[in-house]
Amino acid sequence: MKLAMIGFGQAGGKIVDKFIQHDQATGSSVVRSAIAVNTAEADLLGLDHVPEENRILIGQARVKGHGVGADNELGAEIAEEDIDEIQNAVDKVPVHEIDAFLIVAGLGGGTGSGGSPVLAKHLKRIYTEPVYGLGILPGKDEGGIYTLNAARSFQTFVREVDNLLVFDNDAWRKSGESIKGGYDEMNNEIVRRFGVLFGAGEISAGDDVAESVVDSSEVINTLASGGISTVGYDVEEIRSYQSNGLLSRFTSSATPDSANTTNRITSLVRKATLGRLTLPAEVEGQGAERALLVVSGPVDYLNRKGIERGRKWLEEKTGSMEVRGGDYPLDEANVAAAVLLSGVHNVPRIKELQQVAIEAQENIDEIQQESEANLHTLVEDEDDELDPLF
Repeated sequence: MKLAMIGFGQAGGKIVDKFIQHDQATGSSVVRSAIAVNTAEADLLGLDHVPEENRILIGQARVKGHGVGADNELGAEIAEEDIDEIQNAVDKVPVHEIDAFLIVAGLGGGTGSGGSPVLAKHLKRIYTEPVYGLGILPGKDEGGIYTLNAARSFQTFVREVDNLLVFDNDAWRKSGESIKGGYDEMNNEIVRRFGVLFGAGEISAGDDVAESVVDSSEVINTLASGGISTVGYDVEEIRSYQSNGLLSRFTSSATPDSANTTNRITSLVRKATLGRLTLPAEVEGQGAERALLVVSGPVDYLNRKGIERGRKWLEEKTGSMEVRGGDYPLDEANVAAAVLLSGVHNVPRIKELQQVAIEAQENIDEIQQESEANLHTLVEDEDDELDPLF
């Protein structure tokens, strides 16, 4: 699947940067074009892979490159005012070569949570290609203002995109882990999971061809349910049973046993679905409107019978009659299963965010005053740096 990725805000820019790095390492060429948009100049300068000409600084007249201080209303206003600057960068995207737009944003800060829904609405007015969102929910320990931003942004973002893929930091942060180390690892998890999904079907000359191809149309049809999506993933190193019954690593000359690979793939699908999802959700019994299974790994171990069994198990587990599936040959030392669950309904974290948004209306004036004070301090600091002292 060919994507035009737009990272909005600090988290969005970093994740798009990692997607490009993943593309370069795997040769999957998912990212056809990459843009980073921010109100903070330092965040744009910290990127390694997004081309410099595609790093768009907005809101200079209002915040002077210092960001919006977690004020997502200001972030939305600036995105509206400077939408033409963003569009100038989007104009360079070879739209005839992409399958969809993907806007990536952290929903807890100010720039991404405020600006990403504005951009999604703008793109949908202009282009016929689907516009998807990848929203990152903040952890509960990151502060009340971030939770409030996420609650408000989520409701708007999910309405403006064709489908909102969600990653919940709260479900992935390890206790005692440093903030930087935690974010780096979580970003790697995001790219690993969505990289398999979006990379399926993208092959080059000389690559192995899948028995049951999962191409961009399968992904688009699965996401066509709209609403919220979550992704499960599990991976296993390639091993075989020797005649003495002991487990050992496969060598290049080993021949996989059909029954063994069938059972292992079926088990992988179960673990991917029932394990840690990017957004924890109840998947049993009408748990998702549509689903997509992608099994990746060396072609000799992509057992079609196992994939079909896994797909049927997904149908029974989720109650969905629209479950697609296929394989994605990769020259790797493991077999992985990625499960996209689209149109999920029973999501405790989202219900919690909705409650936060309702309760926050009572304290909205106090929250806005705090945000305005933070912004005023930023602007004053900038003026002090520019004005000579006498």
